[in-house]
Amino acid sequence: MKRQHFLLALPLYVLAVLYLAITTPISPHEAKLLYASHDIAAVLIQWSREYVPGFIGLRVFFIFFGFLSIWFFYELSRRHFEKREDAYLATFIFMLMPGIITASTMANIGIVVLPLVLLFVLLYEKGEMVWLPFIMLALFFVHEASIIFFVALLFYGITHKDKKLTIAASAFLLAFIYLAKGINIGGRPSGHFAEIFGLYATLFSPLVFLYFFYTMYRILLRGERGLIWYISFTAFTFSLVLSIRQRIYLTDFAPYVLAAVVLMLDQFNLSLRVRLPQFQKWYRRGFYIVMAFLLLSALIIIFHKTLYLISSDPEKHFAKRIYRPYYLAKELKAKGINCYDTENVRERYQLRYYGLRSCQIEW
Repeated sequence: MKRQHFLLALPLYVLAVLYLAITTPISPHEAKLLYASHDIAAVLIQWSREYVPGFIGLRVFFIFFGFLSIWFFYELSRRHFEKREDAYLATFIFMLMPGIITASTMANIGIVVLPLVLLFVLLYEKGEMVWLPFIMLALFFVHEASIIFFVALLFYGITHKDKKLTIAASAFLLAFIYLAKGINIGGRPSGHFAEIFGLYATLFSPLVFLYFFYTMYRILLRGERGLIWYISFTAFTFSLVLSIRQRIYLTDFAPYVLAAVVLMLDQFNLSLRVRLPQFQKWYRRGFYIVMAFLLLSALIIIFHKTLYLISSDPEKHFAKRIYRPYYLAKELKAKGINCYDTENVRERYQLRYYGLRSCQIEW
């Protein structure tokens, strides 16, 4: 991807993210964070909404972390590709992934964790070890699911005989065990294993996820297993194993798998450039198809409100949980009604944001 094309796409992307952040009503997850949570994401929401009005006031910090993630990812790509055009392309793909667009425009802990993970890998590969303990400490306190990250560091440190990294990762893992922190594990075998593939397809877009799966497997068999691969593969494997017994939250795993875009493009380049031009045709066509689907997925997210409004059956639209309380609140307020009861707890929080209290429950 040429520099001028990337610089043309970047401001359009920024405008799209800001448009989504300004116009998208509060989501069920954001409403729960606002009224029933005390983690770092909830604190950031409380801080920002005091100074910035409207929906974007809920998301100012998360937009910043989203843009910061793109910058760190570009710097990381620069180290992995000899050609700067490849770094631009990898960053462009990273930006377009539905998980990145959504995380950058809606409050969630994943987009706070992602730049920390990218920065850790970037500094480690540069050999700048001074700041790494501080990043590890931040991840330890910010994200309980970062135990996945420390397990990956432990595996990498042992395999590559990095004693300092192994000791540091072991210390944090012991702290997780001592404080009984980490991912809750429980339940019994259920039907969530198939569900996790749908979640990842939503995170990456379907065809990109298929190539992610292929890349993880290909490197496992005969590729060079760097730090990014250990982090992404460990998180992906943990999510698959846990999904056999329980429903998982994608925000627990997404920050650790998204960096694999670098590996995916690198794997594609290896497959493409070892072949003569006349044998590259099908690889290029496949790439264009994947990019078309990725762009379509991004456009569906950006224009989801329009699609919701023109949908013949809004109840089947993926954004109904966001827009139903919003339009319900507008309708009730227009009638002079200031309270409404619903059994859905998160919807109750959404209506509370719009100024509608429960008619029966005292807050």
